[in-house]
Amino acid sequence: MTQPSKPLYHLGAYSEQINPYVILPGDPKRVEKIAALLEQPYPVADQREFCTWNGKLNGVPVTVTSTGIGGPSASIAVEELVQSGAHTLLRVGTCGAIQPDLKVGTLVIPTGAVRKEGTGCAYLPLEFPAVPDYPVVQALAQAAQSRGVPYKLGIVESKDSFYGQHDPDSVPVQHMLKEKWKMWEQAGVLASEMECATIFLTAAVRRVRAGAVLLVCNNHAWDRPDQPVEEDFNVGPMLETAVEALKRLIAQDAKF
Repeated sequence: MTQPSKPLYHLGAYSEQINPYVILPGDPKRVEKIAALLEQPYPVADQREFCTWNGKLNGVPVTVTSTGIGGPSASIAVEELVQSGAHTLLRVGTCGAIQPDLKVGTLVIPTGAVRKEGTGCAYLPLEFPAVPDYPVVQALAQAAQSRGVPYKLGIVESKDSFYGQHDPDSVPVQHMLKEKWKMWEQAGVLASEMECATIFLTAAVRRVRAGAVLLVCNNHAWDRPDQPVEEDFNVGPMLETAVEALKRLIAQDAKF
């Protein structure tokens, strides 16, 4: 088959290599781990923070592409994937607990995201909520339940500054950061991460469906210095839950 003349500008893959169902880890090093859970996995492209592999689930082609850290690169990945025909986007990643009793190893399936990131404002004003597609949320919850993995449904915070969470005293806006952290905690926001709001908003504008499943890898913040940061967390249950959820979505789509 003759390849088109130009690959996608940022992803480096060709549009014809992108499949309708896509799993989106942030970390490029997790792409191959996820691909290993697919049938007949093979590498497609590796450019900047964007690493892409393909494979199949129950015979249906699936793509895995990393987004890098944060909203700007995540929106770039989503844009180029959707331009290439992707219609179902499933983010997998880690998060830090905001609720003090949220245990490391629990999966968080976001039902919405606090818009504390800037990229989404280039798509929609703050009045528009950052929410995932309900059938994707439902498939993720069913997958976690079927696998016996502990999980919680709820709102997450999507932020731009990692160290604003872990070292707010080092910046001039420390009081604002601490006040908002406590605000999210009191409002029941489960955890903090860096890509969900952007992915949900970009997907909404481009009229595709998106969702996410996150692994709580630490319960450490500026107000809980006694809680250690987990360095050797197991992402396996999260990845397996995502793959199972995607199987369910593929099976549901086949009925229509």
